[in-house]
Parts: sequence; C-alpha cells; structure tokens
Amino acid sequence: MNEHNLGYRIRQILNQGLALDAEKLARLKAAREQALARQRIAAPRTVLTWADNLTGGLGGSVSVFSRILLPAAMIILGLVAINTWRQSQTVQELVEIDSGVLTSDLPIDAYLDRGFDAWLKRSSH
Repeated sequence: MNEHNLGYRIRQILNQGLALDAEKLARLKAAREQALARQRIAAPRTVLTWADNLTGGLGGSVSVFSRILLPAAMIILGLVAINTWRQSQTVQELVEIDSGVLTSDLPIDAYLDRGFDAWLKRSSH
C-alpha cells in the first residue's frame, strides 16, 4: 500500500467520525493547538541554520570564530581559487597563441622583422 492509498483510507475513517466524549475532544483540541503553536514558532528559521552545527555553537552562544573568522577564511579561499583559475586560463590562452604562431606557415624570421611589426600595428587599428 502506498502513501496515497494510506492517506485516503485514514481520511475515510476520520470522516466517518468517532464517538468521543467532551473531555477527549477538549484534550485533542488542546494538543492540536499546542502543536500548531510550536510549528509557528519553529517556522522562521534562516537558510544557513546548519552552519551553527558545523561551527559548534551551542545554545545561542556564538564564538568569534564562527561569526567572523570562518566566513573571512571562506571568502579568502574563494578569492584564491578564482585567482588561480584565472591565471591558468591566461596561461592556456598564451599557450594557444604561441603554438599557433609556431605552427603557422610564416617563418620565425618574419616575426623578428621590424617592418612586419609595424604592419601588424597598422593593420590592428
């Protein structure tokens, strides 16, 4: 039996109703209201509540490490990773340019000619 069928059967049984006395109905109503009150209180949680468990904060006491040093270290590590990636991209681009120059049909001496350098500057503008 899957969840849908189970839920359907429970709903049918509940719709039939039970013969409960007033005391039991009052207790059920009080328990339901108490559960709803707890749910309303617990609802406004932030997205990063799991970070408190990672840093070891207990009972609302948050250390300087978890408030300042850990986020700063994460930002620094992120920036270092981005810088390393950009440098590797630049090196890869230079390798492609150098391999293109070395494998072209033009002899290397042409690149050393001053006239060729002047022609490149004029044609690039």
